[in-house]
Amino acid sequence: MAQFYGVSPRSLQRQYKDYLSDFKTWDQKGHAKQWLLFPKNLGSYLSIDETAFSNGELYTIVTNKGAKGKKGAIVAMVKGTKAEDVIRILQQIPLKQRRTVKEVTLDMAGNMGLIVRRSFPEATLVIDRFHVQKLVLEALQEIRIKHRWEALDTENDAIENARSKSIKYTPELLPNEDSLKQLLARSRYLLYKPSSKWTENQSKRAAILFERYPDLEKAYKLCQNLSWIFNNTKDKTSALIRLAKWDEKVRQAAFKSFSTISRTMSIHYQNILNYFDNRSTNASAESFNAKIKAFRAQFRGVRNVEFFLYRLTTIFA
Repeated sequence: MAQFYGVSPRSLQRQYKDYLSDFKTWDQKGHAKQWLLFPKNLGSYLSIDETAFSNGELYTIVTNKGAKGKKGAIVAMVKGTKAEDVIRILQQIPLKQRRTVKEVTLDMAGNMGLIVRRSFPEATLVIDRFHVQKLVLEALQEIRIKHRWEALDTENDAIENARSKSIKYTPELLPNEDSLKQLLARSRYLLYKPSSKWTENQSKRAAILFERYPDLEKAYKLCQNLSWIFNNTKDKTSALIRLAKWDEKVRQAAFKSFSTISRTMSIHYQNILNYFDNRSTNASAESFNAKIKAFRAQFRGVRNVEFFLYRLTTIFA
């Protein structure tokens, strides 16, 4: 726009901020850096998550799913993740209005659960299935990374041994022409996908990987089995039985990281099972976080936090 009118972009932005917009008379300007609240945007189905604007500074954001990431999406934005601070702001909304909230999707963080329980007393808490699956995938990658470090150590020892004997080191090549450390590095992405979506090269790589490392195959199957439960189970009773069987497989596999996740799921199992009522996820919150990051990138960072929040809420609140 600045180019079209032949003016400096910085000058146009300054004119918009100081004169063309109502930023100076914005009713939330006085506390914008600490919190923003839009009670009229409260809906029956909400999401709560955290995101960073600049320098890793976290904000807790409550969004209305009914707005589908457009105008009316932001219910509240509070600086930090401290439960007491967020609860104090949300409780400015009349209790009668807060009681109309039926469901809130969130992750497994304890502070998020406390915020929802104290602020929306009638709401059902639904732990996002993708947060659960992400933890399990991270546990799988942890096993792969452990083997990769071991392969790097073994190769370094072999190179030093070859040098001490003044001979040339030649790494062992596997049937697909990968070295062992390359196999483990290049297997990262195939472990995220179901085997039905592997390419031909990935299928060959996976076969070699699982032959060399049976524990990786066992961990991969645990991940896929959990994903299958979320994708194919229709009711809470069946889900509870299948998750109990999955938990037993984890115990038998004896992976420490998986056992930790299994214990975490046992603590939060009721809120995880609530997913099977409406199959609600926190995808809307993650999508909104992506929009905020894209908005931030468009302006090459956040110089003036208040003005950034003003522009953000003008579009989404």
